[in-house]
Amino acid sequence: MMSPDSESQPSAPSTQQSCPLRLGLLGGSFNPVHNGHLAIARQTREALGLDQILFIPTSHPPHKPNGSLAPAQDRYEMVRLAIDSEPASAISDVEIRRPGKSYSIDTVRLLQQEYGAQTQLFFLIGLDAFLDFPSWREPQTLLELCRFVILSRPGLSFRSLSTVARLPPIPYPSLADLDADRISRIEAPIGTQGLICLKLPPCAISASDIRARIRQGLSAANLLPPVVESYILHHHLYQRGP
Repeated sequence: MMSPDSESQPSAPSTQQSCPLRLGLLGGSFNPVHNGHLAIARQTREALGLDQILFIPTSHPPHKPNGSLAPAQDRYEMVRLAIDSEPASAISDVEIRRPGKSYSIDTVRLLQQEYGAQTQLFFLIGLDAFLDFPSWREPQTLLELCRFVILSRPGLSFRSLSTVARLPPIPYPSLADLDADRISRIEAPIGTQGLICLKLPPCAISASDIRARIRQGLSAANLLPPVVESYILHHHLYQRGP
């Protein structure tokens, strides 16, 4: 899913740029944003030569229950604080300011309007989330509007992509090479934009583990940016049971 944006909204690129902006879209609940999210953004930007990563906190993700979600504005503010010193990262409240459920197709269309048709959109998504792609709203249209970048997830195999319905087949040997670390990236001619599978270094940090640690009164040092941990403690987030 995609995510939202607020006070420091990024400005759309100038139409006078000689090269199109290569913009990575990193959506999620960010509940809370942690060092793993920041590492994924940096590693993907460097691997694909992206100009900027746009963090998009979601308001009401259609595929997730809202019971454990911190308020959208708090999650937005934590992302804003976390990327404040990252010049190649920005944040958008496009999903927070839109009422109701946050559908990726609506977000992508709105960002196309804000940034201009010349901007190249790269939709960053974990392999686990992409396996549900056929159930999304207008999935085939999404494949035409932006290039999907499927990121490795611990415990999951890229070969599982062969089970995704309505997706043209990706060469199985290439997927096996990704899983075996013989290659780190493959590109498949899917849709008008294409699809990229990208193997990243494994990340053991999870938001659910961080929330559990906070509920138990344990330290989340080295898992969160210090400003985010301070924000959580100051606003008493995640300190009750689910």
